[in-house]
Amino acid sequence: MARVILDEQAIRRATTRIAHEIIERNKGIDNCILVGIKTRGIYVAKRLAERIEQIEGEKIPVGEVDITLYRDDLTVKTEDQDPLLKGSHVPSDITDRKVILIDDVLYTGRTVRAALDALMDLGRPSQIQLAVLIDRGHRELPIRPDYVGKNVPTSKSEIITAKLKEVDQIDEVSIIQNEEIK
Repeated sequence: MARVILDEQAIRRATTRIAHEIIERNKGIDNCILVGIKTRGIYVAKRLAERIEQIEGEKIPVGEVDITLYRDDLTVKTEDQDPLLKGSHVPSDITDRKVILIDDVLYTGRTVRAALDALMDLGRPSQIQLAVLIDRGHRELPIRPDYVGKNVPTSKSEIITAKLKEVDQIDEVSIIQNEEIK
């Protein structure tokens, strides 16, 4: 059974808070770029960009990174055994810029590690910061977010599902007990 831990209003409050924290920590948004990790991280990044523009009165560039080829658990998705690529798009050079990497849920840290590798192939940022909507713990790598919408301590038998209107037609984060892992 799923238990909702963030509803639409709570997600909106979390993204607003993260937007303020990004502005405060970076003393504005000069030289900053938001980069969302495919798929849901992109939508969180776009929402943060909207909030930042409302607060600062200026746009912040938003890009997206596809980590498919950088995963250490690469899964094959096509008939010819090639991984399914969605493509990366970053609107400007990230060299010497502050990149705020964005994802929906932080768990083991492996997705973020793959995204860091993908970013390094695009340029050499002056700094990389990490923003996540949910931090559920259980890190396997030494990765810590700079901005967190909500810390949700979980057991390994639980699953966090983040749903966003842009993909799932609803804004909601739920926690589900995985009966197979018990």
